[in-house]
Amino acid sequence: MWRDPGTPADSYYQVRPECTDVPKTRFKIKAGKTLSVRKWQAAFTPEGYLDISKTLGRIHRGGVHPSIRGEVWEFLLGCYDPQSTFEEREQIRQRRRMQYARWKEECGQIFPVVGSGRFITAPVITEDGQPIQDPLVLLETNPDEGQSLPPDDNGGANVRGSGLETVKDKKAIQWMLTLHQIGLDVVRTDRTLVFYEKQENLSKLWDILAVYAWIDTDVGYCQGMSDLCSPMIILLEDEADAFWCFERLMRRLRGNFRCTDSSVGVEAQLGNLAAITQVIDPKLHQHLETLGGGDYLFAFRMLMVLFRREFSFGDSLYLWEMMWALEYDPDLFLLYEEPESASEKAEGSKGKAKSRRQCGKYERENMKNGAKNSEAPLPISIFLVASVLKDKSTKLLQEARGLDDVVKILNDITGNLDARKACTGAMKLHKKYLKKAKKT
Repeated sequence: MWRDPGTPADSYYQVRPECTDVPKTRFKIKAGKTLSVRKWQAAFTPEGYLDISKTLGRIHRGGVHPSIRGEVWEFLLGCYDPQSTFEEREQIRQRRRMQYARWKEECGQIFPVVGSGRFITAPVITEDGQPIQDPLVLLETNPDEGQSLPPDDNGGANVRGSGLETVKDKKAIQWMLTLHQIGLDVVRTDRTLVFYEKQENLSKLWDILAVYAWIDTDVGYCQGMSDLCSPMIILLEDEADAFWCFERLMRRLRGNFRCTDSSVGVEAQLGNLAAITQVIDPKLHQHLETLGGGDYLFAFRMLMVLFRREFSFGDSLYLWEMMWALEYDPDLFLLYEEPESASEKAEGSKGKAKSRRQCGKYERENMKNGAKNSEAPLPISIFLVASVLKDKSTKLLQEARGLDDVVKILNDITGNLDARKACTGAMKLHKKYLKKAKKT
């Protein structure tokens, strides 16, 4: 039987010609498997209601065509309710764009570089709110005048000329202290892609992360967020739409980035990973503990940026959309937009109103096992990491004599993982774990 070998998707995410050591993308657009433009459009009724169950199945089988990825992701991440009309979604979109514009303007009033088409990589303020009188700061905040700003009476550059004044508001100080770190990460993010050769795209990424850090005072900005935000800018042309897609993704992941003086949020997930490995592969868990890796910190990066470093850019997007399709919960939109209504619906219906057909396969497994009634189910990403460890179990047991060996063995998977197989392995492990956990 003839099988479609598929069309490479590399042309959608062009790599700079000088970057020769980038992992090759395995994802291919396959007729009949990949969610195509035609199938996507056919999934809507004339009013705009989306048949989400068919869509989820197709995404799981073959991913999403790159040309419609952005709009499909808006549904997968809970930006929109599948049971809404075209008109209702347009109203929400316009309202959100206005909200983003207001936040961005607010940020721009505090620090005018926001929204200027530029960004900064040097600290602009001290912890007590004093402007930093540094030539690089002056150049980045006021490039037109550059270093020709008149000196002040003490011989230093005139900071007033750069528009920077003493800041007294604590929230503004905290926010401004992170802006240069965002800039440093922005220039390092996906730098192999042609897309980021353009200054306007770099500044768009910086603006979105700066605005997010301003509105989420609990988390602010942490390293890794630029890796999560970057695809949104590439997939969605409108900056506000990209912001809201990123904001929805952060709703899932912000717990990983929440830090206290004594811990990092992702440690809870690493603890879950340890518990899963102990059940699934007790020998491996014991070996890792003996090597001093019982805290599973070697898996920190995989969970923080959802395998962005282990896959090529195109394959990491394919992996993400498969994960989100498997985890899909039709109540997501309501949960994010109107949390009180969502909890009332859950209380009143005891889960019956939610059609299993509209849920992702992973979510259905959790519903079947009653995970919803006790505590929040574990994200599929933890089982993906557990699946990678399981696959490397023999090698880790035989060759790892220290944590450096563990890190080296896991680093060798970069570019050698198959996103679809990884998801299938995670699903199998999830089933196995639930069975074993029930017995204990």
